[in-house]
Amino acid sequence: MTTYDDRASLTDLTAVVERVRGSVEDVIEGKPEVVRLSLTVLLAEGHLLIEDVPGVGKTMLAKALARSIDCSVRRIQFTPDLLPSDITGVSIWDQQRRDFEFKPGAIFAQVVIGDEINRASPKTQSALLESMEERQVTIDGQTYELPSPFMVVATQNPVEMEGTYPLPEAQRDRFMARVSIGYPSPDAELRMLDVHGGVNPLDDLQPVAHAHEILKLIEAVRGVHVAEPVRRYAVDLVAATRTHPDLRLGASPRATLHLLRAAKASAALCGREYALPDDVQALAVAVLAHRLLPTAQAQLNRRTAEQVVQEILQRTPVPAAPQQQPGFGMGRGTSAYDQHPPRRL
Repeated sequence: MTTYDDRASLTDLTAVVERVRGSVEDVIEGKPEVVRLSLTVLLAEGHLLIEDVPGVGKTMLAKALARSIDCSVRRIQFTPDLLPSDITGVSIWDQQRRDFEFKPGAIFAQVVIGDEINRASPKTQSALLESMEERQVTIDGQTYELPSPFMVVATQNPVEMEGTYPLPEAQRDRFMARVSIGYPSPDAELRMLDVHGGVNPLDDLQPVAHAHEILKLIEAVRGVHVAEPVRRYAVDLVAATRTHPDLRLGASPRATLHLLRAAKASAALCGREYALPDDVQALAVAVLAHRLLPTAQAQLNRRTAEQVVQEILQRTPVPAAPQQQPGFGMGRGTSAYDQHPPRRL
């Protein structure tokens, strides 16, 4: 258990974040916003879904993030013949001991890379449900705790592509955020040719942060203060998805919790001990869009979930800073949202 004296301040841990960010950006050219979102999800104790067309660096991003941290890493290549026991583990009869012995599966790692997760059957995909939500695995009535920190970084191809299965709604809801890498700019692609043309940059990538440092970062993020108006703003955004005429399935209460945790991590990455409405706004599309199901009419009109979230952001009133307007949202300790942060115990 981490005590107050063991916790490092956000300022002390900024160097750790910058090292990890720089290490990943050495591999992923020209996508700083994608790298930042990945770090946000890591510090918010969430799981990341990377969705895009083949060849844009989805697996490269997952590997770079995993190798930049001195944690145990396992990779699962999802295929149609993959079984749930390949992920969670299986109990095998031991002839000498005359008893069953549990053989852990690939999920028993601190960073789990699920490559092309939507190429496995829904039955196999569901093997991740318990581990992603409760950070444990139950086999034959026995529960096994997963290591900490624990993060699943999954990649998937667009559903329209050959040989893919759409992720179940319960599976998508367990991913804190979804990100699309997109094609690089011409300049970034030219730099990629210089760096990746002769060698694989992952071969020289060394860990720049230890697991205990990540745990301290996570503990610091938990202590970030979120004022009542900001919490209410997050609730209003999520509630609006449940009544929008273009959506047949809105976001769940888990989505509200994920949005709040991500906002706290975003504030910590900026060196603030309090979250702002700007943090919620910046992450709303990444956290909410993949959980929403458009109606048939909206799909015919080519309305995407991302567009609906952007519309909700424009319509939902943003809370103003109470009382003190000068300096609102700028710097540490200057916002009125930071007047009464809770004391860390």
